[in-house]
Amino acid sequence: MRLPRLLFLIIGLSLFACETKSEKIKKVISTAKAPQAIGPYSQAVLVDDVLYLAGQIALDPETGKLVDGGIEIQTHRVMQNLNAVLEAADYGLEDVVQTQVFLSNLNHYKPMNAVYAKYFTDAPPARAVVEAARIPRDALVEIMMVAQKP
Repeated sequence: MRLPRLLFLIIGLSLFACETKSEKIKKVISTAKAPQAIGPYSQAVLVDDVLYLAGQIALDPETGKLVDGGIEIQTHRVMQNLNAVLEAADYGLEDVVQTQVFLSNLNHYKPMNAVYAKYFTDAPPARAVVEAARIPRDALVEIMMVAQKP
């Protein structure tokens, strides 16, 4: 007995729909060398080889308090925090492909940029810089990143 062509089509489509694609591996990254999250988010999430880092502000990882000082000191602390999270995932600044910088005042752009440039001397990542109405804890700067292994 021959099955109707429609039945073959239904079976074929069912098998095609059941075909599995490689599953994405999602891993939460956390380190005590960077400030603990101050809300319901992770310091970073690794999906396959792409690392998504949450925005960091200039919190001291040991005290959880905002560091004293101006935009330069806060930018250094933010970059140190982000670097600690990168290292916890076995990544480095050379793996960063994109950043977003949020400034409490766009007049801080030039001094923030001078500090930022010290961390990305070769092949800097793509970047956006915007002024934010208010950054958590009244920080002057917040930076988030995306990194990917070559």
